[in-house]
Amino acid sequence: MLVSKASGRYAKALLELAEEHNKVEQTLQDILFIKATLDDSRELLLFLKSPIIKPEKKVAALEEIFGGKVSELVHKFISLIARKNRQSMIDQIANSFIEIYNDHAGIIQAKISVAQKLTEEQLSNVKDKIASVTGKKVQITEEVDADLKGGMAIKISDTVIDGTVKHKLEQLEDVFLSSAME
Repeated sequence: MLVSKASGRYAKALLELAEEHNKVEQTLQDILFIKATLDDSRELLLFLKSPIIKPEKKVAALEEIFGGKVSELVHKFISLIARKNRQSMIDQIANSFIEIYNDHAGIIQAKISVAQKLTEEQLSNVKDKIASVTGKKVQITEEVDADLKGGMAIKISDTVIDGTVKHKLEQLEDVFLSSAME
């Protein structure tokens, strides 16, 4: 829990700094690059989190990997994190930054689960409907699960709207079982 709070504070400070320098979008792109690099390299993540490896080696590795590939603002931020011996939190800080940025920009994440892949037009219609209901910009992640039989389930934050055939069949089964018990 403390790590989450600390990563949130670092991420918020970075966003505020980026706003002061009018570099919010560039900072987002740099953070997305860092996140993709960490997501693609489990070894790097384990290296940064290892208590055995000396902080100086972690700082040198971060400098080698990201030096010259991110803006000066993000480079200085990574250096600050390294000086504070918080290298193991970089992935959590990146995730927190993306969440805080999305909130700042009025963007929500929606996960759609469907039995068959939607067409671009269907996806656009769903996105537009969610945007009109929430009043926010929507980023959609689509997951195809043939077990759903049909329909779709939409998850936004901790709210799930389940209109899948599988869910409807489960509800119908519950009704039959409860009436058979009576």
